[in-house]
Amino acid sequence: MPLKPYKTLLRAASDEFIVNKSRFIGYGCPCETEEDALAFLSQMRAQYKDATHNCYAYVIGANMGVMRYSDDGEPGGTAGMPIIEVMKARGVTNAAVVVTRYFGGILLGAGGLVRAYTQGAVCALNACGVGVMHPTARYLMQIGYPMLGRMDFFLKDEPVRVEDKAFTDVITYTLVVRCADEAAFLARLANASEGTAQPLRCEELYLAWPEEAAE
Repeated sequence: MPLKPYKTLLRAASDEFIVNKSRFIGYGCPCETEEDALAFLSQMRAQYKDATHNCYAYVIGANMGVMRYSDDGEPGGTAGMPIIEVMKARGVTNAAVVVTRYFGGILLGAGGLVRAYTQGAVCALNACGVGVMHPTARYLMQIGYPMLGRMDFFLKDEPVRVEDKAFTDVITYTLVVRCADEAAFLARLANASEGTAQPLRCEELYLAWPEEAAE
């Protein structure tokens, strides 16, 4: 079955804010499996063991098939659900978000809690950054030294990443290109190199590309 693109978090990161003296910390993390998500939750509970609440949500699977959340003692529907709704609205999967609260002594009410935990989830996603995991092809390509300048000039405007460039008796490029761009790129490469560049497809994998690349 061909791989399909999906959105996820680019890195683990956090941000925080204060609402009526309560401190909220939104922390997100990419997670490949439910076990990864549970390990991240355990880490957050240990790190913020003195917090009043550690509310969370996680979504796993390219088809968002696993969704779990918890209010962790807050009134039902005021914490975990807002967090997971933010994740669903951004289309983020294979990720977990924890919003930690240190109670400041002022009750926020149900509406205030929903707004605060929504803000916490948004802060977490923005801090982590959202990227698109695209099916991506990795290639090895060898060229002679006389073609170096021409090839570098060609590649700088192409939808590829040059992961490595090794110089021996020939120059060996390691390139990645989204599968959606692959056929058109190879056609332009053949034209630019007059058929002399013969890239070897090594593997197909998921790699993160900027979110706007999917637009």
